[in-house]
Amino acid sequence: MKAVSLKELVKYCDRELRLAEAEDYAGAVNGLQVENNGVVTRVAAAVDASLATVKLALAAGADLLVVHHGLFWSPAQPWVGKKRELIGLLVKGNLAVYSAHLPLDRHPRLGNNAQLCRALGLQNQRPFFLEKGAHLGWQSKTRLTREALARRLEKALGGKVLTIPGGPPVCRRVGVVTGGAGGQLALAAREGVDTFITGEGPHWSYAQAEELGLNVFYGGHYATETFGVKALAAELSRRFKMPWLFLDHPTGL
Repeated sequence: MKAVSLKELVKYCDRELRLAEAEDYAGAVNGLQVENNGVVTRVAAAVDASLATVKLALAAGADLLVVHHGLFWSPAQPWVGKKRELIGLLVKGNLAVYSAHLPLDRHPRLGNNAQLCRALGLQNQRPFFLEKGAHLGWQSKTRLTREALARRLEKALGGKVLTIPGGPPVCRRVGVVTGGAGGQLALAAREGVDTFITGEGPHWSYAQAEELGLNVFYGGHYATETFGVKALAAELSRRFKMPWLFLDHPTGL
């Protein structure tokens, strides 16, 4: 089995995802979050870094776990209970963790949004949804009925989606921002789309979508963000000639 330097992998990911210039939410900590002994032979990808996905990665024989939602989203906590178990497993199992949040959302080729647009057959994409100093998503001109677009989305995500039919019955400009962007429907509407695809949103967003004249599709935070980590892990596999696998641990949210 081929062994690759962890340092080399991290350098490639940092450069490809342009981490040095990326703004993000406090606590995201993009990049290498946990070191191993410096060698990688198998890559695992998951949406979330958690005790459950770390156990899955170790059971699969991985020594690098690539995630979208990393380990650090709040101030440091005491290393007790399940937190101690998690840290112990990472060290004992020699598992490195690499996280990419907004940089992986916005990447024009490997990103969650670009990959979902591709799965939906949306073409001629333009940057969309200016947030944290950069456009996170993509928009595309099309001519699809709400029902047809819903069917495409359900096929791409492998499950049901929630539709808010606040806009026109024929979707002509579709914006895509995966994850939890449903609280920012006004931003999507200001950028000129009549249809907005994201993962989840608050209860009040239903009424707001109607008032804005915006179709909204909620496909699930988890389901819409499986694309980027898969694409990044597959890219590492192709470039560095090592196996990879996706660890599916859905939240249903």
